[in-house]
Amino acid sequence: MNAERRALVIVLDGVGCGEAPDTAAYGDLGSDTLGNVAKIAGGLEVPNLQRLGIANATVVPGLVPVEHPIGAYGVMLPRSAGKDSTTGHWEIAGLHLATPFPTYPHGFPPEVLEAFSRATGRGVIANTVASGTAVIADFAEEQRRTGSWIVYTSADSVFQVAAHEEWIPLGELYRACEIARELLVAPHDVSRVIARPFVGEAGQWRRTPNRRDFSIAPPGETLLDVLEQAGIPRHGVGKVDDLFAGRGITAQHTSDNAEGVAAIQSWLENTPHGFCFANLVDFDQLFGHRNDVPGFRGALEAFDRALPLLLAALKEDDLLFITADHGNDPTTPSTDHARERVPLLVAGAHVRGGSLGVRDTFSDLGASVAHWFGLEWRGRGTSFLPELLHA
Repeated sequence: MNAERRALVIVLDGVGCGEAPDTAAYGDLGSDTLGNVAKIAGGLEVPNLQRLGIANATVVPGLVPVEHPIGAYGVMLPRSAGKDSTTGHWEIAGLHLATPFPTYPHGFPPEVLEAFSRATGRGVIANTVASGTAVIADFAEEQRRTGSWIVYTSADSVFQVAAHEEWIPLGELYRACEIARELLVAPHDVSRVIARPFVGEAGQWRRTPNRRDFSIAPPGETLLDVLEQAGIPRHGVGKVDDLFAGRGITAQHTSDNAEGVAAIQSWLENTPHGFCFANLVDFDQLFGHRNDVPGFRGALEAFDRALPLLLAALKEDDLLFITADHGNDPTTPSTDHARERVPLLVAGAHVRGGSLGVRDTFSDLGASVAHWFGLEWRGRGTSFLPELLHA
C-alpha cells in the first residue's frame, strides 16, 4: 500500500463532451456540452485545459490539439443506467446501476404524498415538475397561508421540498427530508431528497445556501469504502458526501465554484496524504439547467484561470484527475442532464503526456485511484495506471 500518496478527482458537474453509444436511447442526440458551448459562444479561452490535452481528447471548436500536452487525456463512456449526478459519481467510484432511478414527469403518486404528509404533520402543495425558482414564485404565498410543504421534482430522480425559513424552521425542513428519505423505498427509491429553503417576499423570493441533499445509500462497495478500509484519509468538496449518503467521506460544502476551488487549494496546501473528491456544481446548477451559454462559458474559463495554482500545488506523489459526471448541454432545448461521454485529464509529476484513449466506463478512474494507492480493486473498471505513468 502507498498510503503516503495523494490523489485528487475534480468533477466538473455536467461538463460532458459528446454523444455516448446509447445517447439516442435517452433522447439526447446532438448533445455535446463542451463542444456546443465552445461553438455557440464563439470559442473558449481555456489555455491551461488546452495544455493538459482537452482538445486532444475531444473536438472543441476553436481549440487546436497541442503537440506535447503536459497531461494524459482521453474520454470515458457511461455504462450505468441513468444520467444523474449520483449515478455518475457512483460509476466513477466503481459501482454500476442496472436500472435508472425512478422519475416522476407527472408528479408523485397520492400514496407517496399522503404518507409524507401524515409523517410530517403538514400538507403538501405543488407536486409538479418545475424549476426551483418558478415553483417558489407560484406557491410561496400558498405556503404562507397554509403552512404546507412545497413538493416538486424535475427531470432528475429527485423529491424536492421547499420551505420559507421564516415560516418553517430550517431544522424542521431537514427533518422532513430525512423522513421522506426513509419513506421513499422501492419502487419510489428516488436518487435524492433535497431540502430547498428560501426567504424573501412576493416578487423577491430567493433560495438560500442552506440546501441539503439526502441521497440513497450506495447498494454496493465503492472506492470510498475501499479507501476507508485501508485507513486512507478521504475529503470531499461540494456535494460529494451527499451523493454517497455520507458513507466513507465527509465534505466541505461550498456556495459556488470559486469557493470550491479555494477549498481544493487549501486541501492541496495543508493535507499531507490521502484522497480528495471534489464537485464543482455551477456548470450544471447555474448554467446547464438554465440554458445559459455565456454563463457556462464563463465558468469554464474561470476554472481554467484557477488551474495554474492547483497544478503548482501538486507534490511529487500526487495525481490530479479532471472529469465530469454527465452532460448538461445549455445549447439544446432541454434543460435536463444529457447522456454524454466525459473528458478525462490527468496531471502529476509521474504522468506521461499522451492519450488514454476511450475508456469503457467511468469506473476506470476509480480503479486507477485504488491502483495508485496500491489497493486491491474489487469494483468495476480497469486501471489505466500502466498507460499513465512514466516507465
